[in-house]
Amino acid sequence: MSFKVIVWGTGLVGKAVLRELLTHPLYEVVGVIVSSADKNGQDIGALLGLPPTGIIASSDSQQVLTIDADAVAYFGPSAIYADINMKNITAALVSGKNVVDTSMGVFENPSLAPQELIGQLEVACAVHGKHFFSAGIDPGFGNDLFPMTLLGVCAQVNSVRTIEFIDAGTYPDQESLIQLGLKSTEDQQSILSMEGIMTSIWGGPLYMIAEAVGVEIESTVEHYDRWFSPEPVVYSLGEVAAGECAAHQIQLQGIIDGKPKIIIDHIHRLYPDAAPDWQRPTMDHVHANRIEIDGTPSVIQETVFEDPVTKDGNAGTCLATGMRAINAIPSLCESKQAILSTKDLPLISGRGVIH
Repeated sequence: MSFKVIVWGTGLVGKAVLRELLTHPLYEVVGVIVSSADKNGQDIGALLGLPPTGIIASSDSQQVLTIDADAVAYFGPSAIYADINMKNITAALVSGKNVVDTSMGVFENPSLAPQELIGQLEVACAVHGKHFFSAGIDPGFGNDLFPMTLLGVCAQVNSVRTIEFIDAGTYPDQESLIQLGLKSTEDQQSILSMEGIMTSIWGGPLYMIAEAVGVEIESTVEHYDRWFSPEPVVYSLGEVAAGECAAHQIQLQGIIDGKPKIIIDHIHRLYPDAAPDWQRPTMDHVHANRIEIDGTPSVIQETVFEDPVTKDGNAGTCLATGMRAINAIPSLCESKQAILSTKDLPLISGRGVIH
């Protein structure tokens, strides 16, 4: 059995996924929705630097959504554009398609998502009895699937910490990282220094881990630290001036029995030598996902996603993010639940990936 898929969005994630789906035995691309006029009407082979495929990209989402398909894989802009994303996701569901999404991290843990947004999805799913799953790496499998799986081999745990190390200088969505605080100056307030913001973004996986192991979070503690560049530095996708933030650490702690027991952490660097005294991954200079469990047994897991040709960690991570969503489509189509999280899905093993 194969699954017909409409791909919505051809940014870095969408393009990376499309390249793989064109030769995948389990999925058939039956439509591609784009947002820019210059991509409209192009064969997706041209968009991907490949020979013609016969699949034409279209900016007419209403028309593409009339095509018979099992699912829409939605690779829209970041959650900064929540209104646009919600409009597009609900339109796909109402058209009679299951939807997998990588854009709205707020749905990583649906039980904590704003009720207004969940209500919109529930109504849209109910029109044709379809299903919705939002995936990502952070919030996503980097801090829900990975730690929850490893906690399953432990007898006792004092603390669990997930760390996302990002090579921010090559990260394609520079806008979102700058809005979080990179390139800010010491006298500028970062959005992440505002009380409650970290909990609203990363509380989903924090509380999901707690629920999975049967404990309650008493409170959350938010820590935000910035490292300011002592000199101007040109990096891959821009330039940071002297005195601007070239690295930041974003840490959300879940307090249990008065102590931080579940910790969601991030260290992002605009250039490799930034914040030289801060922790680094062991498998790569700046880019990895790491899990540290202090317990019996103690566990350290570090994962690096790389593009097989360029060795670019961000490209590899974007593809992994997209394929996490794609590989969930068969289970989503078989589900009886409308809105799913990682805890609701069976093991997603990547059906058809060896071909």
